[in-house]
Amino acid sequence: MSTFERYLTLWVALCIVVGIGLGHLMPGAFQVIGAAEIAKVNLPVAALIWLMIIPMLVRIDFAALGRVREHWRGIGVTLFINWAVKPFSMAALAWLFVGYLFRPYLPADQINSYIAGLIILAAAPCTAMVFVWSNLTKGEPHFTLSQVALNDTIMVFAFAPIVGLLLGLSAITVPWDTLVLSVVLYIVVPVIIAQGLRRWALASGGEAQLQRLLGIFQPLSLVALLATLVLLFGFQGEQIIRQPLVIALLAVPILIQVYFNAGLAYLLNRLSGEQHCVAGPSALIGASNFFELAVAAAISLFGFESGAALATVVGVLIEVPVMLTVVAIVNRSKRWYEADQRAPVARTPG
Repeated sequence: MSTFERYLTLWVALCIVVGIGLGHLMPGAFQVIGAAEIAKVNLPVAALIWLMIIPMLVRIDFAALGRVREHWRGIGVTLFINWAVKPFSMAALAWLFVGYLFRPYLPADQINSYIAGLIILAAAPCTAMVFVWSNLTKGEPHFTLSQVALNDTIMVFAFAPIVGLLLGLSAITVPWDTLVLSVVLYIVVPVIIAQGLRRWALASGGEAQLQRLLGIFQPLSLVALLATLVLLFGFQGEQIIRQPLVIALLAVPILIQVYFNAGLAYLLNRLSGEQHCVAGPSALIGASNFFELAVAAAISLFGFESGAALATVVGVLIEVPVMLTVVAIVNRSKRWYEADQRAPVARTPG
């Protein structure tokens, strides 16, 4: 993990301050940026989102899909958590905390929007940072790569239906045309571009060229993320100042779902007899979110000034410190995890 990535929470906090300050000093500039859209797609944000997502997708080798059978138990557990548990558990937590327990402390006109943002955040599994978390837990690299490739493939087809279903159950109007357009713009097109760049790099200079390309793209991706956050908080500044507890309250269901899904994935892997080097990244993939896609989709569906956009940004704010605690738990519990697996098998006399 680079120094920049390690202190991502600090940079996000600074973006909050800078964004709120610029929103007060230059409201006209933010209005111009907010109005620069075609077919409900904000052009400046679309460009920044592509700069965020494409470098991450360049890392993905879809040829790894041929290796999913090697760790089928870990793959099965992670798919179950990512697509059958996480979006629905987050929706339930959002309904409980935002829709009921915290309702008196949140702006009444943004309740549904906050719930929508939390649902969007949990509907797509993480793509890029997972490689960092897997490395920190000494995870099996082939498992991590094949799992991410498989999740990205499923995401093309499952993201919109799951988001649409859960928003509908939440009585939130689903703009299906915008939702499908978001999938095309922020998943399908970036995958095509990223894989084209990957093939070009490998054909022109092999793995060394690919690493040079990633070395150029990675800082660009992080800068684009931070620039997007500055824009978001430029629009959200007034609301945050009026309701300073909003971010803390929105963080509660996110924190609970991270630890719940990570713990469930970890335990299911242990019960299935999977190795620790697979269970670690499985738990981390099950818990983390593709927050770049979530931010893009929330802006497209509900706008810069929406509670949905703010809710997805809270996910960015707490991602690194929370996931590092999950990494620490996985590493420190390795002896417990492998206790039964190391136990000697009793032999029958004779």
